[in-house]
Amino acid sequence: MTIEHVYGETVIPAKPERVATIAWANHEVPLALGIVPVGMSKATWGDDDGDGVLPWVEDRLEELGAETPVLFDDTDGIDYEAVSDTDPDVILAAYSGLTQEEYDTLSKIAPVVAYPGVAWGTSVDDMIRMNAAALGLAEEGAELIDELHGEVAAALEAHSALKGKKVLFSYLDPSDLSQVGYYTAADTRPGFLAAAGLPMPSIVDAHADSTDFYLTVSSEKADELDDVDVFVGYGDDSLIATLQADPLLSKIPAIAAGHVAILPDATPLAASANPSPLSIPWGIDDYFALLAAPLSGQ
Repeated sequence: MTIEHVYGETVIPAKPERVATIAWANHEVPLALGIVPVGMSKATWGDDDGDGVLPWVEDRLEELGAETPVLFDDTDGIDYEAVSDTDPDVILAAYSGLTQEEYDTLSKIAPVVAYPGVAWGTSVDDMIRMNAAALGLAEEGAELIDELHGEVAAALEAHSALKGKKVLFSYLDPSDLSQVGYYTAADTRPGFLAAAGLPMPSIVDAHADSTDFYLTVSSEKADELDDVDVFVGYGDDSLIATLQADPLLSKIPAIAAGHVAILPDATPLAASANPSPLSIPWGIDDYFALLAAPLSGQ
């Protein structure tokens, strides 16, 4: 199998038996397809019990009757020695920000599947497509994508208040409301919502071709956010009152109406907003319920 990616092509001569993965969620593709990696990156955000494994991954390992694989700590960079010690046949990193140097170093250990174009910009569909192909399971990967699309569509139907609504995935700092940060379509969180069929707010649509994941707009230009139906961000419910008390941001219709969805920071649900093959079936209904709640006054 030959896999094309940002650094060229990777040839995988035979179906891998020992699979290692690095970066966010790549391990979920083999797990979803019934393969337990020999090693995978440790979860450092959203982990609810401090064991380095997110709950939907724990559930899948239990279903497969498997022990937790070796966990690579990527906090201070890739632990090449730990990856090498797992003796992999392939290293999956279709969703990652691998540098050329990191790719070259890992390639001395085993064939590496890097990201296709923009660092950290790989959609969940493309992550599945590339990683599944590298495992010799392209057909099964396509079936998994179809299943996930069905689950997302069913969840959106169950929370139909969201249909046709423009959701802005934002970052709002209560200590500095002079600007509003927001994520562009290059980021997988708003990209996922767009793929689910939700229209992008005009400020995001205006930068649809941007490779920047995050931009800001001055609060003095708050009228550029007037078409946003729901703001979603991280924090706690006190943020809503803070925004509504601000003389500029309170003029935004969605904020004035309290149409702000808060993801509790560093929780599994917040982590699931960055979609992945196992987090979608685990949390998509709760996630869409959280986004829809402000629209229905809940």
